[in-house]
Amino acid sequence: MDAFYASVELLRYPQLKELPVVIGGGRRREDDALAAAYGGRLADIPVHAFPLLNDYVGRGVITTATYQARAFGVGSAMGMMKAAKLCPQAILLPVDFARYRQFSRQFKAIITSIAPQMEDRGVDEVYIDFTHVDGGQNDHGRSLALRLQSEIYAATGLTCSVGVAPNKQLAKMASEFNKPNGVSIVLENDLQSMIWPLACRKINGVGPKADAKLQALGITTLGDLAAKELHWLVEHFGRSYGAWLHASCWGLDSRPVVTESEPVSMSRETTFDRDLHAVRDRAELGAIFTELCESVAADLQRKGYVGRTIGIKLRFTDFRIATRDHSLPLYTSDARAIRHAAGQCLKRAPLEQRLRLLGVRVGNLLPQEQAAAQGMVGDAPAIKAAEMRAHREGQERNADPYTLPLFTDE
Repeated sequence: MDAFYASVELLRYPQLKELPVVIGGGRRREDDALAAAYGGRLADIPVHAFPLLNDYVGRGVITTATYQARAFGVGSAMGMMKAAKLCPQAILLPVDFARYRQFSRQFKAIITSIAPQMEDRGVDEVYIDFTHVDGGQNDHGRSLALRLQSEIYAATGLTCSVGVAPNKQLAKMASEFNKPNGVSIVLENDLQSMIWPLACRKINGVGPKADAKLQALGITTLGDLAAKELHWLVEHFGRSYGAWLHASCWGLDSRPVVTESEPVSMSRETTFDRDLHAVRDRAELGAIFTELCESVAADLQRKGYVGRTIGIKLRFTDFRIATRDHSLPLYTSDARAIRHAAGQCLKRAPLEQRLRLLGVRVGNLLPQEQAAAQGMVGDAPAIKAAEMRAHREGQERNADPYTLPLFTDE
């Protein structure tokens, strides 16, 4: 979908179309006051009445932005104070995830009514297998892509960009070629003319570090990458990643469209209104930390999953990120067990700098019934007992995992 969150907001604020708009942060008092002042008639609010990004003060980050705001260098996950320096005239709107999920379900239902083989890749992105859909191969898939666009727009008022290609990797790249509301088709014989001139970062899976290493080796485009032998890439990037780079630049991807999949992890995180210190703000951090753990536990229980790997995420004042994980002997969705294990992760994290973000993640998930059938589910006391048994048997790695965590006065 094209600038999905922003596009959904523009449906109720049509007066903001073609303007730089940023979506970020929770709903504020001024947002409610503005809506109330016009009796809930959101489309009647004059443009000059909306809050501007330049006036924002806080620690929030941008969730998304319209293409007009992106032209100024504003992007997702950027701090709003930083974005205000780039585009101070941007209009600031709060996020409304419930509304976005509603539209997400709606456009996906339209897709599956036409092409049932759909892989859900998040709130605004899917992969679709056209192979066995009536007319799916006509015009190399263009006719079906245009039909999907037309029906989604008629039902939701939203536009989407479609990439059609022999596999998921190429289709993902093609979907970026002609935004917004475009259809791009990449065939096998288009590799040299359409794919190889692109920067290596255009491959979904080449991050900043890998790109920097590629550039240091004189590789800036996918054509440069394709010119390298497989053994050379393996030598410089390792067996797995080197082989993947070689396959990707040659347009090779055997991954099927997966219509059903289990979640890999569940997490909760929060960005603080002000930087917090692990010692001086211990009580406040402790309360936030506990709430995050309880929220993740509630998510797991509501969706019927348990996890075995507990992790934390810290973002410091200089925007560096640190993560730590701790594996449990049993699967769990118990808030207290998650809290203890996450606290143990904190003991291995650098906490000299102030924190601007804290997150808790539970990974290595299984459906609760499956784990229970294996006798592998436990709450905090059961996990502690299992770890104590492992300790007595000499199988404990280093330390008692139930030493009291940081951020607590227990």
